[in-house]
Amino acid sequence: MDVPAEEMPAVAAASHAVIRAAKAAGVYVFAGGINAGVAPERVAADGGRTGTTYPQTARFDGGFCVLELPSRDAAVQWAARLAAACRCDQELREFHYDPES
Repeated sequence: MDVPAEEMPAVAAASHAVIRAAKAAGVYVFAGGINAGVAPERVAADGGRTGTTYPQTARFDGGFCVLELPSRDAAVQWAARLAAACRCDQELREFHYDPES
């Protein structure tokens, strides 16, 4: 997302409108932004911690929106709505269903 600071209120309003629509449609699970003020860290199985993260995710920022949808086509439609609201492309991923979760 590369939006001038003065346009961020409009982007926030537009993206919040999409989230409200997802809630009204009954497809919303959760959403939120990454807190840029808290550095990521890796935690090992023994509890050891590093002050680093994986190189491929070092510049990750933004947020997540998780929706429960009936099809990939529906997911593409919602992602397009979020892309228009946020003024940037959205990466679409699918969670693997785990019956134990």
